[in-house]
Amino acid sequence: MSHLDTLVGQALAGGFGLDPARQRVAVAFTTTQAVRHRSRAGGYRNEVLGLRLGPAVGSCAVEPGTLTASTLDDCAGAGLGELLAHPLPAVRVAALDALLMVARPHSPGNGARPYPLPAGDSLAKSRARARAVVELLPLRRVRTVLVVGVVNSLLEQLREHGVGYLPCDLKGGTTEWGEPVHTDAVEQLGACDALLVSGMTLGNGSFDTFLDHARRTGKPLVMFAQSGSAVLPRFLGHGVSAVCAEPYPFFWLDGGPGVVHRYGGPGRGHRADGRPGADRRTGGGR
Repeated sequence: MSHLDTLVGQALAGGFGLDPARQRVAVAFTTTQAVRHRSRAGGYRNEVLGLRLGPAVGSCAVEPGTLTASTLDDCAGAGLGELLAHPLPAVRVAALDALLMVARPHSPGNGARPYPLPAGDSLAKSRARARAVVELLPLRRVRTVLVVGVVNSLLEQLREHGVGYLPCDLKGGTTEWGEPVHTDAVEQLGACDALLVSGMTLGNGSFDTFLDHARRTGKPLVMFAQSGSAVLPRFLGHGVSAVCAEPYPFFWLDGGPGVVHRYGGPGRGHRADGRPGADRRTGGGR
């Protein structure tokens, strides 16, 4: 059983204070983006499944074009319990994220520290978010970071801090600086001393690989999460050392000010429920 399946089992059993059998998803939608920032040579596309549960939206990124209209029809109006048992991993992740956005919202009482993003164009906001993410690494102790899910603004921040990186993405290609992007992140695990991993790994089934490696080695594991932003803080203190959580709507949808929510990071401890505990070093270096 995967670590995600364990959380889904807790949710189905009412372990987070909500009975999924009594909750229904009102709206299912996808948000599709194509972007090519000014001054950047390359571009990319994103597609994210969103499930609306009461005031909350649960999210999971998918490969563009893989979700069918019938999937949205199946989700809209469906019981949350049905969606937590759905055959598509992206639906299960989005459903769990929606439930936890209601049961464990991003708030100081649940361990979240809001980090404001200023208004600006898409590149300015991308860089602001990158600063929020990279600051969660113990930068003074890190030499090489495995980056899973290449975002050039994150690589730019690591470069500014003089930190090396191993860029990995299933799409391959090259970075903005002409560096080859590795398609097999597992092969690079032994060459890093910290991990910076996208929440997309929840949806494609690779999250367990990175979590188990961090647990086994004590390396810092920082997650940047639009997918499963409310899910990943549940793993703080259990292999995940920090999370930069970004619930819907994402920074690339609006030019106005925004906010992401940071959990953990250097010198901050957490209890098993993700709430703040006594300060201690997290991640590697022990």
